[in-house]
Amino acid sequence: MNTDFQKRSLSLLSEQLDAKGIKVAELVSQISAFQIAVPSWALGAGGTRFGRFSIGGEPRNLDEKLEDIGLLAKLTKRTDAVSLHIPWDIPQDIQAIRQKAADLQISFDAMNSNTFQDYGQPLSYKKGSLSNADSAIRKQAVEHNLQVIEIGKSLGSKGLTVWLADGSNFPGQAHIRKALQWTTESLQEIYAGLPADWKLLLEYKPYEPNFYHTVIPDWGTSALICRQLGERAKVLVDLGHHLPNTNIEQIVATLMQQNMLAGFHFNDSKYGDDDLSTGSIKPYQLFLIFCELIGGAEEKAQTWESISWMIDASHNTKDPLEDLIQALEAISQAYAKALLVDRRKLAQCQNEGDVVGAQEVLQEAFLTDVRTLVCEARIQSGGEADPLAFYRREKIREKLIAQRGKGAQASGL
Repeated sequence: MNTDFQKRSLSLLSEQLDAKGIKVAELVSQISAFQIAVPSWALGAGGTRFGRFSIGGEPRNLDEKLEDIGLLAKLTKRTDAVSLHIPWDIPQDIQAIRQKAADLQISFDAMNSNTFQDYGQPLSYKKGSLSNADSAIRKQAVEHNLQVIEIGKSLGSKGLTVWLADGSNFPGQAHIRKALQWTTESLQEIYAGLPADWKLLLEYKPYEPNFYHTVIPDWGTSALICRQLGERAKVLVDLGHHLPNTNIEQIVATLMQQNMLAGFHFNDSKYGDDDLSTGSIKPYQLFLIFCELIGGAEEKAQTWESISWMIDASHNTKDPLEDLIQALEAISQAYAKALLVDRRKLAQCQNEGDVVGAQEVLQEAFLTDVRTLVCEARIQSGGEADPLAFYRREKIREKLIAQRGKGAQASGL
């Protein structure tokens, strides 16, 4: 990126924002402080039900995954943490992994348990895990989550994310009420094993892999369970875990009003849990979600600091590192645009019933080109002005292939 062009663009935008009483320096500071965790499983080529096409040079172990995230952090200055998936990423040497992460200035975000696959455990999760009619299988799943907590404690993590594939494909296959009861009781055991300074992030999903019913199909069911667990259990919102056209920003606002929002798994979707790049399909929806988040925090419904931020996407067609660069940029831009909303004017329009005026307030912020702001925040933090261009110019994927091999496949996928 031309440095002179960036300066002129920032100067012009600063002039426009100053006229509205908005200080660019404050915006840049807020954007710089906003960090999004990267999932360890997003660093390799994603899979589908039909096949997987390796990108080459994928990280073969946790050490190499940390190196890739360290590269993202250096280029973008938008991430400083990794979210691990167990058993895909069990550290073989805790101290060595902690030291490597520290050297790369990477911390460990929420840990993710896995009871939706069989990976050599004694009993199968084919018919469910925490909701299984077999108490021995439920016990095994609980013990796995407790093991994940112990690994997380040794790494300095402060959270456990639970997503369940549990449910049924056919009417009569499962006792719906008992399945919910067994799930709640199992989660109560897991919650009891949480350290006092940890939180439990409970996901929901309306369908897939089960298509008749899922035990935790929506935010309301997740919230009901969390209420029975304790105040450190909250609802995790995955943007892809909704039926088409769901008003996700309303869900976010409702959860914040109840101080029940744990955090986010950022991605995008056209039909369901597509795991597409964040902001690639519905950028306006992402902006509206951030509008509710900022408004809820400013109005003290729930503190900004209590919310966790993480990408959750896995792709079969893109270079994973390029995709993550794009996602981090899209999230930062949506956040920056939401910061520009004239909330006083918006509230006035809402109180006066001025529908057109309210829409104009939001559109004015959304249509503002904030790329120069996000770029400036990155530059001031020591990152690259254009991370994607740098990545391609330096042929980083080619270098990774030369180092790790064309057939290198990310562990755990």
